[in-house]
Amino acid sequence: MDDCSLQELTEEKLVVFVAATTGQGDDPANMKTFFQTLWNKRSNRNLLKDMYYGVLGLGDSSYQKFNFAAKRLNKLIQILGAKPIINIGLADDQHELGPDFIIDKWVKELFEILLNLYPLPSGLQPITEYFLPPPKYHIKFVESESLDVQSNVENNPKPSDAFSRTNEIEMKISSITKNLRKTSVDHFQDVRLIEFDVTSLSYSHNPGDILTIQPQNLDEYVEEFIECLGLERHLKFYIFSGTNNFKPSPLLPQPCTVEQCVKCYFDIQCVPKRHFFELLSHFTTDENEKEKFLEFASAEGQEEMFNYCTRPKRSILEALADFPFTKNNIPFEYLFNLIPPIKPRDYSIASSCKTIPGRAQILMAVVNYKTILKRPRLGLCSNWLARLELGSLVYIGIKKGTLLFPDSKSECPPVVMIAPGTGCAPFRSYIQERIAFDNSDNLILIFGCRGKDKDYFFKEEWEYLSEKKKLLLFCAFSRDQEDKIYIQHVMKDNYQELWKYIGNANCKIYYAGNAKRIPIDVYEALQYICEKALNLSTKEAEAYMKKNIDKRYQTESWA
Repeated sequence: MDDCSLQELTEEKLVVFVAATTGQGDDPANMKTFFQTLWNKRSNRNLLKDMYYGVLGLGDSSYQKFNFAAKRLNKLIQILGAKPIINIGLADDQHELGPDFIIDKWVKELFEILLNLYPLPSGLQPITEYFLPPPKYHIKFVESESLDVQSNVENNPKPSDAFSRTNEIEMKISSITKNLRKTSVDHFQDVRLIEFDVTSLSYSHNPGDILTIQPQNLDEYVEEFIECLGLERHLKFYIFSGTNNFKPSPLLPQPCTVEQCVKCYFDIQCVPKRHFFELLSHFTTDENEKEKFLEFASAEGQEEMFNYCTRPKRSILEALADFPFTKNNIPFEYLFNLIPPIKPRDYSIASSCKTIPGRAQILMAVVNYKTILKRPRLGLCSNWLARLELGSLVYIGIKKGTLLFPDSKSECPPVVMIAPGTGCAPFRSYIQERIAFDNSDNLILIFGCRGKDKDYFFKEEWEYLSEKKKLLLFCAFSRDQEDKIYIQHVMKDNYQELWKYIGNANCKIYYAGNAKRIPIDVYEALQYICEKALNLSTKEAEAYMKKNIDKRYQTESWA
């Protein structure tokens, strides 16, 4: 949106806005300037009086400020005089059918309205729903060039390589300096402390910042994909586009081998979306397969697609293998339409550059779980990283996170940090930084895990600081006794002690961890503390939370 000037916007008669929400209800990076420009003009109630518009929000209901950016934009545009042609759409990533559950209905209604407002000229018809678009890129194979196979498929990028993921984040080469398992060997989950050399990055990280990592596909999946589609792994190609300013992805050297493309670019482990099956319907030679693809691509077939793909987490690789009359008929250039590129993964930095200069650590659970499918589901980035040896080279970058902590150098208000499992990562960074500045007053950590001897991350650090009176520590070990004890139980049991800090109007409260039920339980525990400490009714405590706690409570959660 930032590419659209105010002058251009005021000249438009019809605009459709699509706005995601990030962090604590924040605007996405490419909308901030746009929104601020409009906000500065809010006194002009006729600025957009000639414009009709619609707003579609992309959000996640596990966050308190669900679709806040879209709601805020929608309200501001109305204030400026624009007229909505459709109610705001609020897509939810947490819905079992995904955001498409809302998007489908909203887009269908939007096009019906638009065709009524702006009928097509005589003789023209809307593009059919299952129209085959042209390929995103053009491919030119180079069979005659000599090929250094090893240099094109090597697992580690060259140290000189660097690229910009967005306008904000520069990705550079880093080496792994630590890769340690932090759970006991008999624990069901492998959690790793991985350390990276960040001396090549110009930006020094702060507490709450994020390490962005560009992963690659696992070798066995690369082999399986190449065999499944019958690709020639060592064939070289150049990639082109019709646009003048086109630059190939830095993950695709020019020329690139098919094998390198599959390994470093195609996200063959992601769960396919509707568009995937819509495209496949054009390439199959079997009517039964075509019928199934069209069912999955239709709005009516979303429950079937959910049961086939989303519920069992079936990957693109596995889906292709299920359709023998299609997989070998896909033109290579259309794979770039079918398969999204591998996205960088974000991890909270778990260390302070003041304590460990030149290094950044992450605390990472290695994703490995079962569904109804025979093969375990393996997280792409976590399993790839866990297998890397010390000295392996990885593309990384650093960006600002959503948790905003008080300045570590100055006198700080109470800071209450609530962390189940690996959620303690950003809090360790902040605690380390506070300790480095000899400023350890009013640090409170509420940590939860399964067992004191299983997955009690940074046990020695926390307990040493607690013993030295530099950290007030509360722990919940859910499986160490017959009755399960979670962090919300510890919070309620210690409400009087916690109220000494939470009752301070300047106290900052943070939650980082799982996005499912725990944030709700933690919020209810905070409300319980207010209710008990102030002798309030449940309704009064709810009102107190909204007025006094919500504005100083931040969360960072993930599914």
